[in-house]
Amino acid sequence: MPEQPALRRPIRVAIVGTGAIARGSHLPALTALGAEQPLEIVAAVDVDAASVEAFCTDAGIGRPYTDLGLMLAEQRPDLVALCTPPRFHRDQTIAALRAGAWVWCEKPPCPSLADFDAIEAAEGGPGSAGPYAAIVFQHRFGSGSRHVRRLLSERAMGRPLVAHCQTTWFRDAAYYSVPWRGTWSSEGGGPAMGHGIHQMDLLLDLLGPWSEIRAMAGRLVHDVETEDVSTALVRFENGALATVVNSVLSPDEVSRIRIDCEEATVELTHLYGHRNADWRITPAPGVAPERAASWRNFGSDVPSSHEAQLRGLLDDLRTGRRPRSSGADGRTSLELVAALYKAAFTGGTVRAGEIGPGDPYYGALHGNAAGWAPGPPAVTA
Repeated sequence: MPEQPALRRPIRVAIVGTGAIARGSHLPALTALGAEQPLEIVAAVDVDAASVEAFCTDAGIGRPYTDLGLMLAEQRPDLVALCTPPRFHRDQTIAALRAGAWVWCEKPPCPSLADFDAIEAAEGGPGSAGPYAAIVFQHRFGSGSRHVRRLLSERAMGRPLVAHCQTTWFRDAAYYSVPWRGTWSSEGGGPAMGHGIHQMDLLLDLLGPWSEIRAMAGRLVHDVETEDVSTALVRFENGALATVVNSVLSPDEVSRIRIDCEEATVELTHLYGHRNADWRITPAPGVAPERAASWRNFGSDVPSSHEAQLRGLLDDLRTGRRPRSSGADGRTSLELVAALYKAAFTGGTVRAGEIGPGDPYYGALHGNAAGWAPGPPAVTA
């Protein structure tokens, strides 16, 4: 694929899927950034004609479509914001990439590592300027995570030793009455995939590569194909040990990451997004006050958000630079989720890099495991 020059004209954007996440997150982010830089939402797509027409009317944006291929051919967008259920992500992302559009795809990225690798194969080749497909992992972005990532990478607080990653949320039976929820074919997994992946992605972004995982999963309350709770133990390449808990059974909802380093504990407590004030750094006894004060200086407050991630993605698109949370950088969180399921369903230890073509957990995250896989065994990629 030939290199593309830096984009100078207004970026043409299309939104695919006009449900709650499009209305509540993608559209506001695009609107905010469109007020400060050249950007135009040229189209929206949904299989529900009434929904997409109402979306375009309410937002005052371009033309409604019910056919993705027709929209790509007629509008030639530079960026597609993909807000559809996960089972559609592979084919829709590849279609957009082949039409020359970059893709910003909602999590979960896609139902399997095989799907993700097919997407990556459709991207621009080495040395090209795209197009690329990035996953919405907005918790990585913002001033708080940026500051803590720097402190950890520089070992400013000493080596990271112990970590805890918690996504304990609550979802009732009405939540799972939506037909595509709670199924492997539609969501790819349960709370580890659809909910906890955000905090797991942030943990990986802060601590770096993982090396091995052990896990358990249960279906304790909900009548679904997937799990409704999972726990895991993760060892990182830097030696740190972490616990991970993902639940949709927890009335007192919280999202939390805690990392104990040699000289300080850093903790993030929030629910669906964080600001500087949601981070706390507690120095160890004997740490000089001026050092602790420097750790706590987060700078100007930039909340984690779709807008924060999109701002960087648009810069990358304009300059033809691979964005964060794409390619290998975007795959690492999906690989950890796949390994969590494999460890939970087999009772063994799973090591980074071991799930590839031929492994049953490569083509489907349930791995055809007895008691978990729906119906007849899936064909592995």
